[in-house]
Amino acid sequence: MKRGEWVVLGLIGALALAGVVQNIIHHEKGAQDVDRGLPFYTTATPELAREGSDLIRQNDCRQCHSLWSVRNVMQSVPSPSLDGMGDLRSEAWLYQYLSSPHPQAMLPSRLKPEYRMPSFASLPEQERRTLAHYLASLHVKDWYLDDIKKSEYEKLTGKDDYKK
Repeated sequence: MKRGEWVVLGLIGALALAGVVQNIIHHEKGAQDVDRGLPFYTTATPELAREGSDLIRQNDCRQCHSLWSVRNVMQSVPSPSLDGMGDLRSEAWLYQYLSSPHPQAMLPSRLKPEYRMPSFASLPEQERRTLAHYLASLHVKDWYLDDIKKSEYEKLTGKDDYKK
């Protein structure tokens, strides 16, 4: 082998060794962290989950909102996540909000008019009830609830001074 080949081979070996050491350090550090699992869950029946998901898809809610912390690749609107909505709002409030001809009267938005929550008052009553029931079934585990509240506060106000 030529000298340059030995240098390249040595560099590759050093990088591989550095990667192994980094993985060992990360693994030991990770062993101290407790995996609390996914913070999101729903209390919806399978039928309600299917109907609610279908309505969210049909009404393009994911164009602005994330669900299960999954965002649309093209999403740029800083709308509140739907995760934990059942911990933030009651089913009755959600139904009233979805039925309002002017949702901003209930929950003012700092977003430009074209990005504000549209009215769903024209949806059939049963669809609004199903959406409200489904959204109220979306919860987060207690250890994640403050993060959800902080995120909603920041998105609604544009401020990062949330206090528990």
